[in-house]
Formats: sequence, C-alpha cells, structure tokens
Amino acid sequence: MKSYRFTPKGVCSRLITFDLDEEGKIHSLKFQGGCPGNLAAIGRLLEGRYAREAADILRGNDCAGKGTSCADQLSKALDEALAE
Repeated sequence: MKSYRFTPKGVCSRLITFDLDEEGKIHSLKFQGGCPGNLAAIGRLLEGRYAREAADILRGNDCAGKGTSCADQLSKALDEALAE
C-alpha cells in the first residue's frame, strides 16, 4: 500500500490524501476543506474501487463554472499517482 498527498488548485479543498493498494484500488480517501458531507461521500463511494475507473468518471466535473471541482482535482491526483 502506498500513500499519496495532493494539493488541489482552484477549489475549496486544501489537501487530498489517499492510499493505493497493489491492484490500484483506492483506500482511506480524505479531503481537507471543501464541502464536508459531499467529499466524505466521495471517499465512501470510492473505497476499494479501481483508481483508473474513478479518475475516468470524475475527470472534467465542474463546480460553479470554476473549470474544475474537488472531484476533478481528485482525478488529477489519481492520474499522477498511477503514472508513478
């Protein structure tokens, strides 16, 4: 299991942390800042899911015309982690 930290840009959350197991599945996803209920729900929904699938689903999600969102920033974090 490997742990990751990602600093999102252009959104309310300040930090995204998560673990990826050997199969590329997400564990212990947490957001600091942002909308607590929605972001906790994302963490619960993605627990044990494949990071590639999650990134593909979340990529491009927009929040209030910002051009990104916490979910979109998570897709960027997952893409970076998978590229390592």
